[in-house]
Amino acid sequence: MKQLFSTLLLFTLSQFNFAQKPCEIDANVKDSLGSFKSTKQFIVYERSFAGNSTHLYFSLINSNGVLGIDMQQLKRSNEFMKANCFDKNSKMYLQLNNGKIITLLYSGSDSCGSLVYDDNKKGNRILSGTFIFTKENFEELELSPVSIMRIKFADETIDYAFKSELVSELDKIKYNPEKYFMDYLKCIKD
Repeated sequence: MKQLFSTLLLFTLSQFNFAQKPCEIDANVKDSLGSFKSTKQFIVYERSFAGNSTHLYFSLINSNGVLGIDMQQLKRSNEFMKANCFDKNSKMYLQLNNGKIITLLYSGSDSCGSLVYDDNKKGNRILSGTFIFTKENFEELELSPVSIMRIKFADETIDYAFKSELVSELDKIKYNPEKYFMDYLKCIKD
């Protein structure tokens, strides 16, 4: 009986270790100006319909102890694409499965991104921005999955539903957007 219990305990602990997501750090700099740490980019949202696609990428950052999200939006289309822009009033809202809402503030200057064309004359509109957590609001993200993200752009507000599992059309990798913060927020906290 003692041997069975020990085997079961060992198996349970090994499963817990495998369930932990490894931290994939993209940058970790400490110098006389301060410190900066960021995770690798992660696809949190993807939608493709009728030749148009939208992809959202997150990278968590810690800049001199201030935690935030570097977000990148990539829109692709053969047709005209409306630009989404960030301004001083832009915000990101994350609604958790437990009902709480986390608000992040945009910390950059006004931006509408850039439009570039690939070799097939397909338009690619890229918009990047950094959103900052307030000191008291990020702890809830480690406890509950995210169900919906709302971004208040300069001229409109768009909701993005997070999936529990997403197999990206771009890189064929499986992502778990709902649990992104639960899995990776620990990677940038000091």
